[in-house]
Amino acid sequence: MVSRSFEFLFDFGGPNSYLAHKVLPELCKETGATAVYVPILLGGLFKITNNQAPMLRYAETPAKRDYEMLEFNRFVKTHSLPFKMNPNFPINSLNLMRGAVAAQHLGCLLPYVEAIMAAMWEDGANTGDPAVVKDVLDQAGLDGATILAKADAAEVKAELVENTEKAAARGAFGVPTFFVGEEMFWGKERLGQVKAALALLS
Repeated sequence: MVSRSFEFLFDFGGPNSYLAHKVLPELCKETGATAVYVPILLGGLFKITNNQAPMLRYAETPAKRDYEMLEFNRFVKTHSLPFKMNPNFPINSLNLMRGAVAAQHLGCLLPYVEAIMAAMWEDGANTGDPAVVKDVLDQAGLDGATILAKADAAEVKAELVENTEKAAARGAFGVPTFFVGEEMFWGKERLGQVKAALALLS
């Protein structure tokens, strides 16, 4: 049997990454595939690719902005997700994403992602505050102090930059982005296409 996997490029600062994260378990169950989480920095990716957040990109096209929000809310409702817009949004995700790389090194990336995603997009926590992040991680049974300390290591910072630069080189310009092999799919709305691409690997 062919071992199937796909890459999920994400940043906590993008709420669409949260939505994708919440529905990936079902997709993986249906396909027998494994999601490989790849932390990148959305702000850095925007700079490299000359992209902008939707609130800026569609500032002069309110109908497009409003439709994007309509589709977002439809997705939340369709999948019965406990999403709540964080009152502290936008939050600088740099330290959170460095923490994701650190957690990856420590072998606890998925529990880290689950804890931060829930805190940020379900509980409305101010995850821009390191003290809040440490408390969130500790409550999730993780060693918050160790993860945050490692997040400050030079090699972790460099790896996040490298992940982001590689993503741009492969054609990524936003999150969530998925790769099945070298075939790219952007946006939570493309998960059906991801599923179809995975089926071709068997």
